[in-house]
Amino acid sequence: MPIEILDFAEAIAKAKNYGKKHLLLGNGFSIACRPDIFAYGSLFEEAKRTMSVELAGIFTAMGTQDFEEVIRALQKAAAIVGVYRPKLLATKNLLLADAEKLKTDLIQAVAGRHPARPNEIADERYISCRIFLSKFVGENENGKIYTMNYDLLLYWALMHEEEDELARIALIHDDGFRKDQEDYDAPYVEWQGERAAHGQNIHYLHGALHLFDAGHQLQKYTWVNTGKALVDQANEALKKNLFPVFVAEGDSKSKLTKIQHSAYLHHNFKSFAGVCQTNSKDGTALFVYGHSFAKNDAHVLNLIGQGKIVHLFVSLYGDPDSNANQLIRNNVDKIVGLRPKGPALKVDYFDAASAEVWG
Repeated sequence: MPIEILDFAEAIAKAKNYGKKHLLLGNGFSIACRPDIFAYGSLFEEAKRTMSVELAGIFTAMGTQDFEEVIRALQKAAAIVGVYRPKLLATKNLLLADAEKLKTDLIQAVAGRHPARPNEIADERYISCRIFLSKFVGENENGKIYTMNYDLLLYWALMHEEEDELARIALIHDDGFRKDQEDYDAPYVEWQGERAAHGQNIHYLHGALHLFDAGHQLQKYTWVNTGKALVDQANEALKKNLFPVFVAEGDSKSKLTKIQHSAYLHHNFKSFAGVCQTNSKDGTALFVYGHSFAKNDAHVLNLIGQGKIVHLFVSLYGDPDSNANQLIRNNVDKIVGLRPKGPALKVDYFDAASAEVWG
């Protein structure tokens, strides 16, 4: 059955009827900026350079370039070996070790293929992105932004400022990080969940490349404090076997387990859950841009159907009847079916290209 596809401006106009509107970003946000880098195929080719013959063979045997799918397969294979051949402990441990190795390969691939510095992206593209973001965290908005991406594009766009003050796009954003009160000159800022989380409106649901777990604190390295590009900092940390806070688990349950073992990630997850359960006077709208609604993110997406969001706006790229978009629509229908008794979840689709997220 044909569906109506709204222009992004039309979708925003519809959402003005609600008290709040929030934004959830998927990998399509990054692909729209640099499809040559952030498509899975590119990451795979980069990671394959340091991949063992066995791991590369698993990708071939499974006919996929999806890191998460292979990680999940390795973890399940280890569980199965433990049942069928409990004495093959070395094999079980090797499978689990390769799953961890693949996570490392993925992080290194992302860091290595990521634009090295913010200025590799043209100012005009940042302006377009900031205009898009302003619909949710602009001066007269009170929304929140949630992202499942771990690259730096959102962070760079938020920190970018137009040179012409008269043309400056005002964004109200707070990721909860502040100066370390015990080391004010430190080359990083720390997440202050106890003191700053209330005003936080930028949430990395699956972590990010510039966030490092230092044990007693979560640190965010910034160019302002170090003079080094963020990706350079990430690469230096990787050489020291220090890794970003990064969810690379394969399936939704494993992702949720990782999230629940991190105070920062759990806070972000609870914030999104809270948004989904909010029953404000004028209702709440949620925009989802660049996500396929695949089940490996069900821990986040199911909250939409199970909650009280009044209106869901979902981006589609290209022909709405293409196989990929049909799959998205079917997945969204499943989310709608989770809604408990009460008013049904309204759904509108909008043309991703019309949002001109990166120009």
